[in-house]
Amino acid sequence: MRHWLQGGVRMAYEGEVLNACGVVQVDLTKIAVVAVSGSGPNLCGHLILYSPSRGGYYFHVADLYGPPRYMNASQYHRYLRANKKRELLRRYLELPDPRSAEQCLESLMASDWAWLILPHNCVRFCEVIIEAGGAEWGSYSNCPTVATDVPQEAIRRFLQTLESELYKAYGVPR
Repeated sequence: MRHWLQGGVRMAYEGEVLNACGVVQVDLTKIAVVAVSGSGPNLCGHLILYSPSRGGYYFHVADLYGPPRYMNASQYHRYLRANKKRELLRRYLELPDPRSAEQCLESLMASDWAWLILPHNCVRFCEVIIEAGGAEWGSYSNCPTVATDVPQEAIRRFLQTLESELYKAYGVPR
């Protein structure tokens, strides 16, 4: 298995750097945001942009500072195994302006991304491309495991927590 070095520490497979034009050609009319589990101390998980066109390609930011990476379907499964991650959720979206999203993705893939924990992370990377494609999707949290939650499910959990806290506050047994 090929590994790369980051700060003197061997890291598991994270995908490929796109260093030539025309290598990956995708249609971003239909895409998906894919949430995967975190590894190590990362409880928030990780968000990856997926295009099902031409066999499927995945795009994400993987370094604290560096170019985003891409993977085909088999490389994605390798990434999951090598990093001991699992897929949590895949949410499909239609982009009304796929050409603008493709131009945005191409531009992002050609430049370095600075990972600034929650305000500028993997969720923001996906949001920028989706916004360029004219879609309304966004996250109410930049923590991927929360960002991809179905709103009704998040509301249900919130209300259950609120109810539980009210019972505790008034000393009512459940």
